Amino acid sequence: MNRRSTGLSSEENSLNQPRFDRKLFGKRITKNHHLASPRLLVLPILTGYYRNSSATIHPHQARAMTKPTSPPSHPPELWVSARRFADYLARPLDRFLQIEAASGILLLATTAIALAWANSPWSASYEHLWHTPITFGIGKLSLTQPLHFLINDGLMVVFFFVVGLEIRREIHEGELSEAKRAALPVAAALGGMVVPALIYSALNWDPAARRGWGVPMATDIAFAVGVLTLLGKRVPAAIRVLLLALAIIDDIGAIVVIALFYSAALAWSGLALAVLGVAGVIVMAGFGVRRAPWYILPGAVLWGGLWVGGVHPTIGGVILGLLTPVRSWYGTRGFLATAERAIEDFRRRATRDHAAHDLVVPLSELEQARREAVAPVVRLEAALHGWVAFGIMPIFALANAGVDLSGVSFGTPGAVGVVLGVTLGLVLGKPIGIVLASFLAVRLGLAALPRGVTWLGVGVVGVVAAIGFTMAIFIAGLAFTDPQLLGIAKLGVLVGSTVAGILGLLAGRMLLSSPEARDDHALTPADAEASTEH
Repeated sequence: MNRRSTGLSSEENSLNQPRFDRKLFGKRITKNHHLASPRLLVLPILTGYYRNSSATIHPHQARAMTKPTSPPSHPPELWVSARRFADYLARPLDRFLQIEAASGILLLATTAIALAWANSPWSASYEHLWHTPITFGIGKLSLTQPLHFLINDGLMVVFFFVVGLEIRREIHEGELSEAKRAALPVAAALGGMVVPALIYSALNWDPAARRGWGVPMATDIAFAVGVLTLLGKRVPAAIRVLLLALAIIDDIGAIVVIALFYSAALAWSGLALAVLGVAGVIVMAGFGVRRAPWYILPGAVLWGGLWVGGVHPTIGGVILGLLTPVRSWYGTRGFLATAERAIEDFRRRATRDHAAHDLVVPLSELEQARREAVAPVVRLEAALHGWVAFGIMPIFALANAGVDLSGVSFGTPGAVGVVLGVTLGLVLGKPIGIVLASFLAVRLGLAALPRGVTWLGVGVVGVVAAIGFTMAIFIAGLAFTDPQLLGIAKLGVLVGSTVAGILGLLAGRMLLSSPEARDDHALTPADAEASTEH
């Protein structure tokens, strides 16, 4: 079509075309870059964030192109009244999930339910439920294990996988990426693991009881963050960052302890199978396989190899997390360039009356760009965090926190030492170890306190980190084969974690100043992380 036939200049014709508003789209990315996933970043492109001049479009052009419009608010097959009713029912749940301490509250609730159930007239049903046999297999190849095994050795693999992802990300770009930044949380975590273990060992000389020295070493990050959240704005961002980094290193220590001290006699045939699974993951990554479902098979081989080899299979989750790619393929710029190109292709196909299946090609390009805009380690952590925090961990608590108090006997050999060792190891050992190790690291010049963190704040971190719960109960299940000692150890974990949580709230109220009284605190987590670089 020439210029004369349209009556418009080439510049006017170009203005008349719907164009991608880079400025508007860029503002939305900049404003919410820490919240929006690439999937959400694609939506504004497809739902009307285009600008069009008010010039009149030639009739031939109007027939040849489809003007971008926002889609309806609901799918065409939706029952609107049913959706409104579902939204009404889900609104309280949505508000609850927005609370930062929601996962800790849910854990506390499931723990209370487990304790009440195990000590009720229906306690037999509690035990019977977790010993229900579950069978997996095809033909003669089958595996039958109780439901409790499926939770502790199956679902918890996902929990440890997310832990591995967090460790991998922190090593790449977080508090563990530089020696100077990692020095303080590493020192604090080591002190918080060694001192509780020493206290426990000093109180337990019986060989059966002494195996529980690893129980008071752990920190439950969900409960710990929940306590800090209840303290509100009294807690500077730098203290939160320190606690998170300390908990991640604490998890590393717990993983090492499980692998070295709480695994059965090694079977080399099983370990060879595990190595084969790891090799499969590495080879697939080398061939550029980026979709997570393809790694389920080598991950299952790794799990089976570790289980047969005598190493607790949850370690496989950590290994897979550490092997997850930490660099994005497209990145932000690549995503924007690919999205703009795919949208232009989509527009051309749509305006030329292509069949609907022809639109799949540009949409596939958009989907790949969305998936690869961020690193797999970030994408998988974000996708699984909710399932772990609001699903796996509460199920684990429900299955493991039910201690029948009527069946607990302190007359069992070693029982008193176990409960005292676990309780005192958590309540006293954790704070003393964290504060003492941090003080020595700073005095020796190995580390420095981040901006906004005082020694009183380090003390509060130490008290809050004494909440052991999830990992502590998990290690207790590995350490004790005697049901009596296991029940005593769980009781010590529950008592110690409860006391630590209450003391953490009181210490935070008394020792942390209000935000109005502080003028040197880091305002954001990014500021807090940056302040540890010096």
